[in-house]
Amino acid sequence: MKSNLQIVSDHYAASARGDIPAMMADMAPDVAWTEMAGFPCAGTWIGPAAVVSNVFAVLGRDWDDYRFTLEQLIDGGEQLVALGHYSGRHLATGKALHARVAHVWRLKAGRVVAFEQFTDTLLVARAMTA
Repeated sequence: MKSNLQIVSDHYAASARGDIPAMMADMAPDVAWTEMAGFPCAGTWIGPAAVVSNVFAVLGRDWDDYRFTLEQLIDGGEQLVALGHYSGRHLATGKALHARVAHVWRLKAGRVVAFEQFTDTLLVARAMTA
């Protein structure tokens, strides 16, 4: 069985490749995925299908080269924290985004059971505003 650190690392490696099925491979069927209030995909989405349609599909539709760049992964056992930044260009405005972000992961029995995002939503809003 993979370690929690490996599960989260594999998610980010898949994200860098744009491989959504691999990104979701280790999610619990009832994973609670929370995008911060004020973020374009704000809310808590339950289950991998809801995450894909309400988060990754939206970001892929509205942004060019939207990505999370991992800078540090802090292993706390069943909780991990990823630090990095978002970047991309909003398709409607043409404005670039660069914002710091923290992701908090909770895992249990080799599955991601919860994810929560923290970022500067003002920077995201500015990129999305003409």
